[in-house]
Amino acid sequence: MKFALALHTDDGVKYGVTVPDLPGCFSAGDTLDEAIEMAREAIDLHCEGLYEDEAGIPAPRLLSEHKANPDLADAVWVIVEADVEKYFSKPVRLNISLPEGLVRSIDEYARTHHMTRSGFLAKAAQDAMKSRQITGG
Repeated sequence: MKFALALHTDDGVKYGVTVPDLPGCFSAGDTLDEAIEMAREAIDLHCEGLYEDEAGIPAPRLLSEHKANPDLADAVWVIVEADVEKYFSKPVRLNISLPEGLVRSIDEYARTHHMTRSGFLAKAAQDAMKSRQITGG
């Protein structure tokens, strides 16, 4: 899932992060990169809590709606992807065969994009099906 992050700074170095689509989810970092990475962890923990409480993820709002919020007026906005589907849908184990080189490429791509192999394959499948729907196939 994609989440909008509202980043705030007083000194241009350290950042506080709010995730407006997940009320009560916030984080911080000593650098911009660290703040974004810590926000991904906060999103994961927050969604794990929602799962344990048997609550769902609130429906995301448009970025323009968030930007119109006066409490977030001075924010720097970043969109991040976080693998939270694991909390809201039951996984099904599959046994598939792929060429070894392709598996290595998938693993490297997934690692550099902060994803699991399963998360990458699921996203690739979703993206392929979305593009097929858009083109009418």
